[in-house]
Amino acid sequence: MNPTLAFIGAGKMVSAIVQSLLRTNSFSAAEIGCCSAKDGTSEKLAEATGITRFESVEQMLSSSPSVLVLGCKPQQLTELPPTASDLATDCLVLSIMAGIPLPRLSEVFPNARNIARSMPNTPGQIGHGVTGYLFAKSPEQKDRQLIEIILSSLGTAYELGEEADLDRVTAISGSGPAYVFEFTCALEEAGRAVGLSDQLSRELALRTVTGAARLMESSELHPKELRDQVTSPNGTTQAALESFTADELRTIVRHAVEAARARSIELSHE
Repeated sequence: MNPTLAFIGAGKMVSAIVQSLLRTNSFSAAEIGCCSAKDGTSEKLAEATGITRFESVEQMLSSSPSVLVLGCKPQQLTELPPTASDLATDCLVLSIMAGIPLPRLSEVFPNARNIARSMPNTPGQIGHGVTGYLFAKSPEQKDRQLIEIILSSLGTAYELGEEADLDRVTAISGSGPAYVFEFTCALEEAGRAVGLSDQLSRELALRTVTGAARLMESSELHPKELRDQVTSPNGTTQAALESFTADELRTIVRHAVEAARARSIELSHE
């Protein structure tokens, strides 16, 4: 088999991409190959999808794929075989690894026809993700389309203007799902604190957050307008929102985003 699209790594995000590409008929199983560390993930993905599994990176790259997707852990980049650079000559390389900047990727794959770096988020596992990406150099139209097809399989993809934007995207959408999960946990905890049962607190928190998210997505109104629709003068929601303001919720969120962005920059330099 000579796959067009090759994946190093076969974890959750790679599995999500492969399954979405097959579901939308963007690629056939015969056009996709993968390999992974000896952790059983590539065996499971190949068995579940019918794509080709390779025993090693060298074996996979020897089949001359057009696109190579780096879906392994960032620390595994240094563990790639020395021959990977030459074998990836004229490949379009796409990284979905966190913290590895384009100059470093260009050092590892100097003969690639182009390199794209991206930052997907975990909702991509169910097709509702947000991904920012950019190229090392101006891409040919066919390569831009290929990257758009691959990343859009996770949800919505946005091409960025500069690499610094990836640190900003990481702080908003990359880490953002965890902020929402944490808020949901806080809402659940507050439910218990006011006397609701553990089960009801959990279900109310979960349904409230997911329902509000779906309403925001389906509505043409700005979240502020939706918020105002719920807020009656001198009512319960206004009392809660005034408490948020007093505790400087927006400042807390801004500081969290700034901390995430700063750490993303640090990781890129380590």
